Amino acid sequence: MVFGRRKKLITRLLIVEDEPLIAFDNEYVLSDGGYEVVATVDRLALALEVLEGEAIDLVLADVNLADGSGIDLARHAHQRGVPVIFATGECPDGGRAFAHGCLAKPYRPADLIAAIAAVDGQMQGERPRRLPRGFSLFEQPAAA
Repeated sequence: MVFGRRKKLITRLLIVEDEPLIAFDNEYVLSDGGYEVVATVDRLALALEVLEGEAIDLVLADVNLADGSGIDLARHAHQRGVPVIFATGECPDGGRAFAHGCLAKPYRPADLIAAIAAVDGQMQGERPRRLPRGFSLFEQPAAA
């Protein structure tokens, strides 16, 4: 019998972050972790364009953006069946209905990778044994 890892559902990511250093670090960490970063944007309008034009498996989104709210982005992504993890200083109350989880800033690279893996597992019906530091996994939102 061969033991292996389960297949990832999440491979293609959209990063929505208005702090350039954090965005750059996330791109590097996620690419190094085997994910394809489809786009990294710093505005809500650009993120919505990417969601409309690309196949995205997960959105990693800051909540406070220059031209809008990450909650609005999460609502739109939820309607398209795309899971969202908020990566922010303070998890928003209004976003739980549209997101799969929230990772509190500052976070370690390993915690970012583990948070995405937890959401991937949740989507496959698994319960994580342990959550990464600073990560809250929400009940999976109902499909739109």
